[in-house]
Amino acid sequence: MKLFKYRRFAGYTGIALAGTMALAACGSDQAVDPEENGAVSGASAECVDGGGTLSGAGASSQENAMATWKAGYEGACSGTTVQYDSVGSGAGRSQFIDGAVSFAGSDAALDETETEQAVERCNGAEVVNLPAYISPIAVVFNLEGVDSVNLSPDTIAGIFNQDITTWNDDAIAEDNPDVELPDTDIVPVNRSDESGTTENFVAYLSEAAGDTWTHDISGDWPIEPVEAAQGSSGVVSAVEGGQGTIGYVDASHVGELGTAAVGVGDDFVEYTPESAAAIVEASPQRESNSDNDHAIELDYTTDDTSAYPIVLVSYEIACMVYPEQSEADLVKSYLSYVVSEEGQEAVAEEAGSAPLTEGTRESLQETIDAISAES
Repeated sequence: MKLFKYRRFAGYTGIALAGTMALAACGSDQAVDPEENGAVSGASAECVDGGGTLSGAGASSQENAMATWKAGYEGACSGTTVQYDSVGSGAGRSQFIDGAVSFAGSDAALDETETEQAVERCNGAEVVNLPAYISPIAVVFNLEGVDSVNLSPDTIAGIFNQDITTWNDDAIAEDNPDVELPDTDIVPVNRSDESGTTENFVAYLSEAAGDTWTHDISGDWPIEPVEAAQGSSGVVSAVEGGQGTIGYVDASHVGELGTAAVGVGDDFVEYTPESAAAIVEASPQRESNSDNDHAIELDYTTDDTSAYPIVLVSYEIACMVYPEQSEADLVKSYLSYVVSEEGQEAVAEEAGSAPLTEGTRESLQETIDAISAES
């Protein structure tokens, strides 16, 4: 594998994303505005000599992050193109397992069955989950005259279980004594597609809300919806377009919507990159992990009031061995930039995510360095 440092070229002020970001019309979120992406440095990228095209697909939560990583990486690595189709986590995992893309983005690590299928796709080689994007899942709402509310885990569960149906319900009013709450009907909005964001949100409700939420954990919404929308941007559009609406999205998609502070212990915690990193730092790795796998088990029931408990850990899923050297080289090169300090800081600035800690970056890089091609 021949890699080289590509100097940052003079006069670089941005990368035109339109037309080069491969986003499917069906199932994709709205791409980030290239004018807002600004100058993204890829100075630390170790580029593949001769370039090439790398294809990935998956989580719409990573769309803004992928646009930022793509801008920095392509700006540094002449002749290299990264295509990422934000079709949702479930579809991305399926495309990876089918061999249609070289890597997948997913808001949930591969489960046992998917891992077996992915190992077969990787011709018997190990498949790994690399937690490259960490972001709060924000509970967003649109309620005239109200910008922020406190919501306990039980209350959030009651709202999305359709048991709490008006904004001035006693359960909401009790935690918001200084907020004038109208008797507006609550319209919960959930994802219509299979989604890792949904799986993480439901996992939080299952653990933190106890008997108030008794549904199975899945990437598919478990009950008949009041309103549903495709992708993170679809949920945002539905919440923005209604009144009394409430939904859940990766924090990079919040925009101007109101957000809820979530009950933790005896307090309510706003989402921030720092509070998201705090919950991830305290969570153990999954017991079933192989040597190179980095899937984690989030501790949703923490009483640490510095930690925001509804967190999305989005993974890059890759083979440890690829059939062709050129594919292995591109995967190693791009994912190395994604987990680099520069790549993480760029996405934190653009999307409000929590940068990986130095220890996590080093651990992930060891795994990425070990990616190879069949001899």
